[in-house]
Amino acid sequence: MEFKLSYNLISDRYESKPVKISLFARLFPSIYFYSRIFYLLYRGHKIALKGEYDTDAWIYSSFWTLDIIERSGIKVYIEGVDNIVNYKGPCVFVGNHMSTAETFLLPSIIAPIKPFTYILKESLMDVPMLKHMLKATDPIVVTRNNPREDFKIVMEKGGEKLANGISVTVFPQTTRTPIFDEKQFNSMGVKLAKKAGVPILPIALKTDAWSNGKLIKDLGKIRPELDIHLVFGKPIHISGRGDEEHQMAIDFIKSHLKNWGCSVVE
Repeated sequence: MEFKLSYNLISDRYESKPVKISLFARLFPSIYFYSRIFYLLYRGHKIALKGEYDTDAWIYSSFWTLDIIERSGIKVYIEGVDNIVNYKGPCVFVGNHMSTAETFLLPSIIAPIKPFTYILKESLMDVPMLKHMLKATDPIVVTRNNPREDFKIVMEKGGEKLANGISVTVFPQTTRTPIFDEKQFNSMGVKLAKKAGVPILPIALKTDAWSNGKLIKDLGKIRPELDIHLVFGKPIHISGRGDEEHQMAIDFIKSHLKNWGCSVVE
């Protein structure tokens, strides 16, 4: 398969090593970045149309994204991967949603360790090139228009995934934003984990180096002066209503965002 190439697994801590940044990337980081991302999507689209966009292809395209990010001048820091490794069963990953970057990067970290999928909004399944790649990962698709129906879908489909050993990644915020407001961070992930009898595993994410666009949200400015951080916390097992565990996940995310100088609504 032409998209199946070698990649190095990420250990518990990862820090970008110095790489050669081309003059073009230094002068025009956004143009450099998106020209390569679009080629990655084109390649993935071709593979997906053949029905061959499997987990290895998904992982490799994620590592390829990491390489593109670093060659655009952005440094990436990853911590806590052993917390994924050490818990052997499925879990519900719960993280803040800052930009498109985390959706592209997380497969390179999680998928080599355990199978997982995303909860995605329905509109993404119609994006040219990307839609066939996303369908191949078998995500849980919600409308974002009918909260009651979306909750039912997540509980039903998410429960099935977890029962079959497939972890589920939830971004409880209503939209991608560099500002963290815990009032917008719903408890759907905790409720899914409680129903399925699995823990949540919080993820703190700072990915605003791939900023959100004003006209097209996925196509924001690339900002090499900012770093990308992804930190995985320890599994949190749910007892009772889950309110305490939900707050523990929020506090984990908030503490890291504050340390990184991000905007947090108190």
